[in-house]
Amino acid sequence: MASTYNYLGIEKMATGENAGTWGTKTNTNLDIIQQATSGYHSQSISLGGAGANTTALLMTDGDSTSVTDALTNAARNMVIKLTGGGSDITGNKIVTFPTATEGMHVVFNNTVGAYTVQLKGASDSGSGTTFSTTDKGYKLIYMTGTDLVDVGLGMTNIVDDTTPQLGGNLDIQSYGLTSSTNIMNSTISGTGKALILGF
Repeated sequence: MASTYNYLGIEKMATGENAGTWGTKTNTNLDIIQQATSGYHSQSISLGGAGANTTALLMTDGDSTSVTDALTNAARNMVIKLTGGGSDITGNKIVTFPTATEGMHVVFNNTVGAYTVQLKGASDSGSGTTFSTTDKGYKLIYMTGTDLVDVGLGMTNIVDDTTPQLGGNLDIQSYGLTSSTNIMNSTISGTGKALILGF
């Protein structure tokens, strides 16, 4: 019975197989596990040009003939930073994760340029999730085996909350409150009063 591989590309060796090569294969498998749980990979999405195109993230089996390829696969890593390859992107980008793989990823959009970056499964039945033209943040995603789901990291910028509420006093320390329109409105519900001290 020959070796088989799980969706991470880890080799499941059959009894009595691979005599003399267990050390290499086992070490590769341990490296693959490390990448899946805490690995980091920086991926240029402009290898096909700075304009609109698709970058397919890879995940190959970790057999001894493709160890180098297997350990440099972006899709296996937990944290993936997307870059423009040292230059601005000049078109909307699509990044696909391989079908038949499962797992969580944190993806950082480190591209420069006002274009969208869409994340999806290679055979996704939906649209996955998309970084907007101004979103240079992080997304927590999950590959289900076919579809990519945005699990969500919650609000990463207060400007995203159009009705913010405080759970306690706001201490601005040595800073102040400013208005880009030279107007600062304050509405108090009920019979309350606004008290400003220090003048």
